[in-house]
Amino acid sequence: MSAATIKGNILTDKGFIAGQLQTDANGRVASIHGEPIDLAAVRDSATPILLPGFIDTHVHGGGGRDTMEGGNSLEVIAETHAKYGTTALLATTMTAPAEDLENAFAGLGDICRRDNMGTGRGARVLGVHLEGPYINAAMLGAQPDFARPLALAELLRLHRLAPIRLITLAPEVPGNMQLIGSLVAAGFTVQLGHTAGSFEDGIEAMSYGAKGFTHLFNAMTGMHHRKPGMVGAALANAEYAEIIPDFLHVHAGAMRVALRAIPKLFCVTDSTAASGMPDGEYRLGRHTVTKCLGGVRLADGTLAGSTLTMDQALRNLVNTLGLDLIDASQRLSTNAADYLGVSDRGRLRVGSWADVVILDRELEIQGVMVEGNLLN
Repeated sequence: MSAATIKGNILTDKGFIAGQLQTDANGRVASIHGEPIDLAAVRDSATPILLPGFIDTHVHGGGGRDTMEGGNSLEVIAETHAKYGTTALLATTMTAPAEDLENAFAGLGDICRRDNMGTGRGARVLGVHLEGPYINAAMLGAQPDFARPLALAELLRLHRLAPIRLITLAPEVPGNMQLIGSLVAAGFTVQLGHTAGSFEDGIEAMSYGAKGFTHLFNAMTGMHHRKPGMVGAALANAEYAEIIPDFLHVHAGAMRVALRAIPKLFCVTDSTAASGMPDGEYRLGRHTVTKCLGGVRLADGTLAGSTLTMDQALRNLVNTLGLDLIDASQRLSTNAADYLGVSDRGRLRVGSWADVVILDRELEIQGVMVEGNLLN
């Protein structure tokens, strides 16, 4: 890999700089030079906008492929999402029988552990988000009906096949609450989701080290003023939570509530194999789902993940919700990096990975760089 230089209005830790970013031969940021530029001037300028690459912690599929397929599915998924500005992601699995999970993990492990980018066309896969099977069968959402209590032996067996970075669980399921502290001590990030738990369950789980919430508002007990539920626990106490900003999963008004309440709310796509593909039928774990009218649903109409991409999430935050570009960028990259404990992604600064999204003034993708490699 050779060094490269990109010119534009660059979002840094100190705000936007009009100048140039140079990478080194190892794919990291070598230098950023230029003069400060006002945010309003950035949007008015025809100069390209350079943002930190997007980080998506909740990706089930893309390009017609599903993470549960195993094999080379993850390469296709990583390449698909990179086209839309995602430079790092967590491959997210579905609730399934043990044999299905082991088959999927066997295929995910290789690409998760690669020292290089393999094909050079995809997002970096940081590890696995295990979304289930340790969830509540009463709150499956679009998850197949194979929910069960947390089994450490099974989890560790999967972790040996492919590195698990993030675990979604329902704390009220018998046995799950008591294991949260052990999981956190072992280095896993735990978040609460697909849960029928109470407000009190959520607060107790956070006291044991649970750190966030899976696709906030969806597949969890809602908030009522006399029974605040899991949503209330998140709004009252959480620093971090995922949210899907496609306006199908969450109303814009509810998103504004979450933005005010949760300091480091961050966006995910919860994308499926249908992402980047035409309308039709696709796989989601053991389910067949249908993409039409901009959404993905089971046969009974239940939302089943999304077709959202992170560049559209950015435009939704800025153009519909009215966030400024710096705030929106943080919710698509920096906050997720902090959540995962990753210090060299999610920001453009000397020494970080050169993960860059290049946009025009309308926030449309003009180019994507992953670890110093400008993708085709």
